[in-house]
Amino acid sequence: MSEGGIASGVRRIEAVTGGGALAYLQDLEDTVAQAAAALKTPVAELRTRIASTVDHAKAQDKEIAALKAKLAAYQGEALISQVQDLSGVPFLAARMEGADAAALRSTLQKLRDKLPRAIIVLGAVEGDKVQLVAGVGTELIAKVKAGELVNFLAAQVGGKGGGKPDMAMAGGTDPSKLDAAIASARAWVAAKL
Repeated sequence: MSEGGIASGVRRIEAVTGGGALAYLQDLEDTVAQAAAALKTPVAELRTRIASTVDHAKAQDKEIAALKAKLAAYQGEALISQVQDLSGVPFLAARMEGADAAALRSTLQKLRDKLPRAIIVLGAVEGDKVQLVAGVGTELIAKVKAGELVNFLAAQVGGKGGGKPDMAMAGGTDPSKLDAAIASARAWVAAKL
């Protein structure tokens, strides 16, 4: 049933014999029959059906990722209207719905391309986790560091993060505190400017 090394030059082999072997094979046969029934295919075609189901799931995952990227791009365009002036610096702190860490990072980069001097904070809830990303224009990193900003926010949502002075990411475990954390970014940044 299994084999593994437990010490140098020593192997452990686990097996079943006699009636146990028969029961093991019958259990395996039942499992195969249940899998075939669940996939609505004959047992003889089970391998082919599993392969096609896995391929289909991978294709759907790619499609979902592409749709999330499009949604994030659309939300990113809408976020431009929420940019505020903070001591002469463009500032944006916002929550994105339905975004994952990759979508946050991509949206931040697109916003930074349009607003190179801006300080941007984006957050999202992914499952039961919080994702945060912060970006700081290169001419402002002497005053505000993205890593410090994202860690300040992450501490409020039960997490931590890190990154470079101009871009950093964090995760957290308390989605209920995300909106308050994002709202607190303005005062933190204003104190640094």
